[in-house]
Amino acid sequence: MPKIGDASKDDLKGAAKTSNKALAELGKDIQWLHSYVAEDKTFCVYLAKNEEIIKKHSELSGFPATIITGIKRIIDPATAG
Repeated sequence: MPKIGDASKDDLKGAAKTSNKALAELGKDIQWLHSYVAEDKTFCVYLAKNEEIIKKHSELSGFPATIITGIKRIIDPATAG
């Protein structure tokens, strides 16, 4: 998404509304947690049943999902514990 990092608050609000509409159509098998917005990319974090439902969200919302990576574990500073 070229120049997404320069998007206005209203543009990001519109994108979130578009995403939420697609999520509502897909039901309980996918949940959007949040997205990290970089200069020309977003990194979206989902809880999803499978990769296919993320691809379906991409189709419905019109937002590209060019790389989908499954997460096996989460670590954070407390992991050192």
